Amino acid sequence: MDLSPREVVATAPRGRKKPWFAYAVLALVLVVGGVVVAKFLTSALDYYCNVDEVGVKDGCDEGRNIRIQGTVDEGSIAKEGTTTNFVITFNGVSMPVELGSQPTGLFQECIPVVVSGKVLRAEDGSRYFAGDEVIVKHDNQYDAENEDRLKDANAEAAACSRKA
Repeated sequence: MDLSPREVVATAPRGRKKPWFAYAVLALVLVVGGVVVAKFLTSALDYYCNVDEVGVKDGCDEGRNIRIQGTVDEGSIAKEGTTTNFVITFNGVSMPVELGSQPTGLFQECIPVVVSGKVLRAEDGSRYFAGDEVIVKHDNQYDAENEDRLKDANAEAAACSRKA
């Protein structure tokens, strides 16, 4: 039995293949995932807008889910079946609201409200707010972040109730 080492035969050096295809797939997944997350976040976000900011302020556009703030005009509440119609005003600008549900509890004339929904165009070209929820009392976080808006809304509500 021969235990002497064998002669080593040199082979061509093998270059390590880069997994370019895997890198491309990973990059594509990251880009698509980023686009989906960005689209989801922008469509899920509801902007708070005053009535006078609709169509003026960025994010307060027609067809977009927003929360609109204003004071319910005196004598404007009308109920038709399951729909409640009323007008809200802020800084002298008014917008009719068509609420697809019955408002709850504290809802009445001459109080500031926030309505969730979308600004839409009627057949005659006028704009109205198609609402799905009325929020009468603001939560503490909204109060802290929007103190100036609340002062204006409360001043308008006080002026409305003095008309009566």
